[in-house]
Amino acid sequence: PAAAAETKETPPAEFADAKYVDIGKKGLAALSAGDVDGWVAAYADNAMYYWNGGDSISGKAAIAEYWKKRRTEVIDSLNYSSDIWLPVKVNTPQQAAQAPGVWLLGWYKVNAKYKTGKRMSQWIHTDMHFDANDKVDRVIMYSDRAPINEALKK
Repeated sequence: PAAAAETKETPPAEFADAKYVDIGKKGLAALSAGDVDGWVAAYADNAMYYWNGGDSISGKAAIAEYWKKRRTEVIDSLNYSSDIWLPVKVNTPQQAAQAPGVWLLGWYKVNAKYKTGKRMSQWIHTDMHFDANDKVDRVIMYSDRAPINEALKK
């Protein structure tokens, strides 16, 4: 008897190409060095940047402007360590709000020294979604504002 043709069902999610990890690492290195333009080079013009508290910034230019101001007027130094990356391709969203396509999930420890002279250290989680041109079109950053607000006090 002839072997039955095998059909492989597409999983709801699967690992994505490791090239997305390189994009994430390169972006953090640029932001740490104060190269905001290098960091947003990976962003689409219509990118959206969200924080877990509900704040957001719309558009690559506005995201760059916000972070340039942060890096020159608010933050003296910024570095990242102990990073973990997981590139995932979502084939079938599990929730209505979840976008299909490639996501890069990143966890890392951030250490910042502020212009106030105070330091802040915490673990941050960031989700980055990529458009069809491999540009970041959505970022969701999960952080704790309490240590940041404390470091901003004079």
